[in-house]
Amino acid sequence: MKENRSFEVKERVTNTFLKTVSAYANFGDGIIRFGITDDGKFVGIEDAGNACLDIENRINDSISPVPDYRISVDDDTNVITLEVKEGIYKPYYYKSKAYKRNDTATIEVDRLELNRLILEGEDRSYDELVSDVKDLEFTILEGKMKEQLGISAISTDILRTIGVLGADGKYNNAGVLLADKNGAYGIDCARFGETIDIILDREIFEHRSILEQYDEVIDLYRKYYQYDEIKGAIREKVEIIPEKAFRETIANALVHRAWDVRSHIRVAMYEDRIEVFSPGGLPKGITKEEYLNGQISVLRNPIIGGVFFRLNIIESFGTGVQRINAAYAGSKAKPIHEFSENMIKVTLPVITSGGDLTGDEKIIYDSMGRLGKTSSQIAKAAGFGKNKTLKLLGILEKKGYVIKTGNGRGTKYSTNSSL
Repeated sequence: MKENRSFEVKERVTNTFLKTVSAYANFGDGIIRFGITDDGKFVGIEDAGNACLDIENRINDSISPVPDYRISVDDDTNVITLEVKEGIYKPYYYKSKAYKRNDTATIEVDRLELNRLILEGEDRSYDELVSDVKDLEFTILEGKMKEQLGISAISTDILRTIGVLGADGKYNNAGVLLADKNGAYGIDCARFGETIDIILDREIFEHRSILEQYDEVIDLYRKYYQYDEIKGAIREKVEIIPEKAFRETIANALVHRAWDVRSHIRVAMYEDRIEVFSPGGLPKGITKEEYLNGQISVLRNPIIGGVFFRLNIIESFGTGVQRINAAYAGSKAKPIHEFSENMIKVTLPVITSGGDLTGDEKIIYDSMGRLGKTSSQIAKAAGFGKNKTLKLLGILEKKGYVIKTGNGRGTKYSTNSSL
């Protein structure tokens, strides 16, 4: 009977449960049980039949719009169970306010979250919202379309066709982001030395077309992760981190990031890896597994995604992660994809055949498997102490050889041979 994000208990029926009904209807299915104390004791509800009618009336009178819910009673304990389904007509208000669950507490959503609920309820995306910005220029977009699509010049008809200009002559947010100049956040790149306190280079690409930002960050990547090698009479380009993987990572960040968050895409460049942080977690309606496997494509910014597709910056929707991983087919070190509620992080390690591992690191690596083992199991197999094993696992994880899953006693480590 421990409370969590999707489960709450109430000893009595009072109006406080209505905030949680709003939260479940807005952000995910949930259950409220009445007749249980905070410490998990079953006390039941007197006259449960009338109490059920009371709960129903309170929801119908106080939550707007009325969500989908079901009420049932356990005849043995007189505990009432209220199941609330996540709705499609968001936001669901209680006393003109929308709520969400924050672990075991129910709190009011902030302005940003409310705006997102409104867009979701209207089945609209941020990039299609009408902007009040006028007189935009599109020379960067025009150049790309000339090169890739063979147009002679950009026109209002073309801008309408690609979805950045409405029939009313107003631009949307996608148009602003693709325009030559804008006030939007962009890409913040930093190249670090041995520690994050040592910044060797810093470039911030912002207030300009995201197409230009894309090209500029690719040029910066080439400066540090590509070089020419002379082999006899032949000059060969060497990539220590695959350009294809970096291109896909940046394109995915621009297409899928939450543009309503006032934050840059951050690119952290190190000697042995690149880390790309994209504002906004996974798009609504897609799981981590579906995202990694490319089973479902949910575009947070469909207009921008459509333009990138037309310009051959992205090949097809939902396959970017697979192409990133495919670029590392011959490398033991693999990309790492991490997710949080407000961020997606992709780590691109330097290509390696395993020759960069020390003797102890190789012993740890060879003691692992794809199914995952605990640090204690790995320490026993390697013949090392627990502290040394954990230190080596941390190094291997940073290098991209190891994936860490779970927390606390449930933490497991596995080789990152494929994703």
